[in-house]
Amino acid sequence: MKNIKHILILLCLASSLLAVNVSWAKKAPKTDFISLAATMLKDGHFDRALLALQSVDLEDEETDFIRFYTLQGLAYMNLNDMVAAKDSMTQAIKSGQQDPVIYIYLAQVNYSLKAYPGVIAAVDRAGEIIREYPAMLEMKAQSHWHLKQADAAIDTLNTAQQMISNDYRFMRRKVFYLMELKLYQQAALLGQQYLNKSDGKASDFIAIGNALRLSKEYQQTLNIMEAARLKFSGNVTIAKVLAHTYIDMGKLNSGAFILEQAAQYDPTLLAESSEVYRRAGRYYKALIMTSSIRDVKVKLKQRLAIYLALKRYEQAANMKKSLYRNGLLEDENIRYALAYAYFSSGQFEAASSQIDFLKEVELFKKGVELRRMMASCSEEPWQCT
Repeated sequence: MKNIKHILILLCLASSLLAVNVSWAKKAPKTDFISLAATMLKDGHFDRALLALQSVDLEDEETDFIRFYTLQGLAYMNLNDMVAAKDSMTQAIKSGQQDPVIYIYLAQVNYSLKAYPGVIAAVDRAGEIIREYPAMLEMKAQSHWHLKQADAAIDTLNTAQQMISNDYRFMRRKVFYLMELKLYQQAALLGQQYLNKSDGKASDFIAIGNALRLSKEYQQTLNIMEAARLKFSGNVTIAKVLAHTYIDMGKLNSGAFILEQAAQYDPTLLAESSEVYRRAGRYYKALIMTSSIRDVKVKLKQRLAIYLALKRYEQAANMKKSLYRNGLLEDENIRYALAYAYFSSGQFEAASSQIDFLKEVELFKKGVELRRMMASCSEEPWQCT
């Protein structure tokens, strides 16, 4: 009897404990994994957010699928998995997501995937909120451009400029499009307007200055690039554009001087400056500058050209060992120049030995002409004094 009593007591206790557990289970709150994922996204824990979302019961009718797919898309987007991000955001829209910001995200994802038609469609569906995201309008224009739809790209920029008149990025982008279309005159005019209205970067001055230069609007180029040079005094590219504008105008000394000054920031410009001085006929100035050229091969080539221009043929001929030692005689143009220096200094045998190496058609013809002249000089020396 005692055993039966004990058994009955244990059964009553077990029943009581089971009832307590069932009651507790009914009252226990269900974990909101979607809200947890949202918090993790906000804190920048994108991988953890995805783990939380994987615990969401997708069979539960109460699951907020709009929020689920939106958060999942953002997590994938921040983890740079754009294919998965696009799929999730598309599902969010199909599930009823009506917040237009979803189209801003979708446009960015499509652009990363180079799905340009998708970018255009997403931006168009964003509606009025697009005013808060002007970069998306530029992205839409770029998408048209990548699709070879130049007119649509420019129309998009025009519309964007009217919509957000104080944002000059659209004018800047249009300048670059016009340049790529080789509409240099239009690019130059618009470029001047852009620089007048905005605080242009050095790259803007360079691009627009080049557009003006290519359209041969030299005076306008000088106005813009001189202003740029004052604003960005250490920018070598600005100096080069300005120098080449002067050179295009035939003002070689001005161009050479600007390159010489820019060489303070980029020593490689010394050789170019020296060459322009040589072309301007300032041989001694060019020769002096060669002493500062660091590249030995460039220095030797420059000196050889200057010696020939000065008719200092013996000095040019005496460069043979240096030219050979630095591998410059592999260049047949240098080889011919040395042959000419030997010929002009009366060293016919040495000149002939250099001509033997000439194979390139035009240089070979010049070599044949030099041999003819040397033969003529040998027969009638008085003609070559």
